[in-house]
Amino acid sequence: MHSFMDSKLMAKLLRQALAERNIDVSHADSLELVARQFGVANWNILSARIAAGASAPEGATPQGWRRSGKGTKFYRVGVDKALKAAWVESKPELVDTIRDDDFCTLMQTVDAAPYRGMRLRLSCQLRAAGVDGGVTLWFRVDGPTGSLRFENMEGYESGGVIAGTSDWVDRQIVLDVPQDATSVNFGFYLKGNGRGWARNVALEPVEQTVMVSTPHGGTLPRPTNLSFVDLH
Repeated sequence: MHSFMDSKLMAKLLRQALAERNIDVSHADSLELVARQFGVANWNILSARIAAGASAPEGATPQGWRRSGKGTKFYRVGVDKALKAAWVESKPELVDTIRDDDFCTLMQTVDAAPYRGMRLRLSCQLRAAGVDGGVTLWFRVDGPTGSLRFENMEGYESGGVIAGTSDWVDRQIVLDVPQDATSVNFGFYLKGNGRGWARNVALEPVEQTVMVSTPHGGTLPRPTNLSFVDLH
């Protein structure tokens, strides 16, 4: 059975089969038809996936980091020493198996004690290749009974999740760490197919004048916009 890694061969065979039926299509059109068969919008997107899939096989999980997420069996992780970056990639042979909500994250969980009462900024650079879901940074502060603060940038209209093929972009999340916090959790994840990279990760205190990414930790101080009039 062919996978999307065989797309160029499939395009060649398709063109030959159509020619036998006196249907003439160009090589470029044949590639576009194969891309549609794999459920992507165009050949450029599929080509980026092939390039990512042809790269080095899975390497060791970076020291201090761990894999997590929904459907981690569909993904592999590694480190690009030349780029000084970690990456998460969907397994090319499972491209038709991965669902929209499947994802894999590289993450860390650290003791919140040194950060209690502080405002923290998590920042990094992200990059994407052939991603049909998204690549994003995420940050969560947990307490005795669960999550106290959380942001994954999926609700941002701009400057949030990246998809498709994208060069390096800067991203950051700022959250407060309450006095009852027990752990600080952060990382980056790939949702769907493709490959995502992260580098230059930093977690540092900032002044209280820096705006938090999720005011009130996602909890509003009072009922707000109940008539749905105000927009973002």
